[in-house]
Amino acid sequence: MKDRLPRKLAAILYADVAGYSRLTGEDEDATHRALSEYLDLIASTIETHRGQVMHYAGDAVLAMFDAVVHAVSCATEIQGKLRERNQELPNGRKVQFRIGVNLGDVIKDRGDIYGDGVNVAARLESLADPGGICISDAVRSAVGKKLDLDYEDLGEQEVKNIAEPVRTYRVMMEDEEQPKVISTEKPTLDFPDRPSIAVLPFDNMSGDSEQEYFADGISEDLITALSKIRWFFVIARNSTFTYKGQAVEVTRVAAELGVRYVIEGSVRKAGSRVRISAQLIDATTGRHVWAERYDRSLVDIFELQDEMIQTIAGAVEPELSAAERERAARKPPENLDAWEIYQRGLWHMLSFTKDDVAEAQRLFRRVHELDPAFATPYASESNCHYLDVVLAYAEVPAESLEVALTAAKKALALDDKDPVAYFALGRVYMMREKHDASVAELEKALELSPSFAQAHHALGFALVLSGRLEEGAEELDKAIRLSPRDPILWGTMAFRSVTCNLLQQYEAAADWARKAVHQPRVAAGSYWPYAVFASALGNLGQIAQAHEALDEALRRKPDLSLAYLETTWPTKQSGGLETFFDGLRKVGLPD
Repeated sequence: MKDRLPRKLAAILYADVAGYSRLTGEDEDATHRALSEYLDLIASTIETHRGQVMHYAGDAVLAMFDAVVHAVSCATEIQGKLRERNQELPNGRKVQFRIGVNLGDVIKDRGDIYGDGVNVAARLESLADPGGICISDAVRSAVGKKLDLDYEDLGEQEVKNIAEPVRTYRVMMEDEEQPKVISTEKPTLDFPDRPSIAVLPFDNMSGDSEQEYFADGISEDLITALSKIRWFFVIARNSTFTYKGQAVEVTRVAAELGVRYVIEGSVRKAGSRVRISAQLIDATTGRHVWAERYDRSLVDIFELQDEMIQTIAGAVEPELSAAERERAARKPPENLDAWEIYQRGLWHMLSFTKDDVAEAQRLFRRVHELDPAFATPYASESNCHYLDVVLAYAEVPAESLEVALTAAKKALALDDKDPVAYFALGRVYMMREKHDASVAELEKALELSPSFAQAHHALGFALVLSGRLEEGAEELDKAIRLSPRDPILWGTMAFRSVTCNLLQQYEAAADWARKAVHQPRVAAGSYWPYAVFASALGNLGQIAQAHEALDEALRRKPDLSLAYLETTWPTKQSGGLETFFDGLRKVGLPD
């Protein structure tokens, strides 16, 4: 066996210039002279804080520290000194660095460091604002209260080439003499005026990782069925599944999601038998309202799900009529293998990368072969083709939308009570400039499933593109409330920014866009939230910062233009996005 390369636990600081290509394009000599001075300043500051510069890569610096506190202190001092240096320069000539700090394992070899610890630090740097600092959860925990700093919790961020998301914090850089330490806990949400419930992902107790999708499917179906009860407020699957694999306190989950009831449970599948344990907890008191264990043959799995839903509905809201509980029952697929493959497809679809969306389509087509009467996979396949268009994956968008339309109509033909089918059809109609039909289909989806967060999200889009801005804003707000940890929250917040922009509420537009670009799981390569941020800042007159956002949008989509945006987001009335486009024109996005 070969000797392993030496490793060590270290604090890693990665700094890079924001918008370097633009600065050199405007004045290469001046930028290089300024960069050289700034790199000298950074190197001397690193040395002062007992760190070691490992290498320079053009406009980037990689450094290593033995102590986390030294690394974070160094980062804040660097940004303070650079801010002073930039003070006298015009906005367009400021040289600003982003900094990421991580604590992790590194490989030391030939005077340099490598490994996931370095990769995470570099990714954190890219998440920071120009002149800002982002740190990992490991760094935040190690620093504790040792430094007099404020932190903003940005949630879990997807990190390129790293399997698990990284919990990320922004170091607050406001110019305060004595900043107070703020809580890193997420704010609590008010209870809605209906019975409110969150279904956590059920634990897989089978000892077989392949059974994860089966356990996920049980949770997914419970959420779907409960969402169809008009009197329930049910948190969307996309938010509750962010707790998957975590040991969480029910009271904390309830506070973060703003619900009274939480369902948690486990699934053990062995051969042709399954054991499902579930409990319903009133999180305001910690009292167990109901708990049950079910041992069944897999042949009876869908009857078992219906039984659980009936019981939960009765436990949470005893006065619910039998008709309402019956309304929640769905038509199950005939084939259990098809159902499990469908769950795998959903996982890939909600990862939003080009490869994952393609894999989801493949899996949904496999479901059609196994169970041609199972309606929802056709709707989800339609949604994949919609994502291909809006995430700029499709080579011929019109053809993708045609396939999406066919799949959505097939889903409705199989089950005219499936809210996901109406949702899919509404999304396609919006992209094909049939705004009134889009709104009508999405409203049908919400009649069938009032807690369907993605349908509120889609309806908000359609209303805004129809010129009904205030109504659109209300629907987008509902989507955020129903799924406050959604992996596509960045998209909802970005369009919320567009809505404010069109209403000429530019400060609010910038705030929403800033939240969008800092959201976990911004789709890999998605230009959209950065273009939205650039427009809001452009309309505010903050041109230098707007250029940074636009640079990032163009890095993700080099052929981005106003014509492309106008085609991708068609409005009911000509010029319906003109205020949004004006902001982008101010920072030089070509027609």
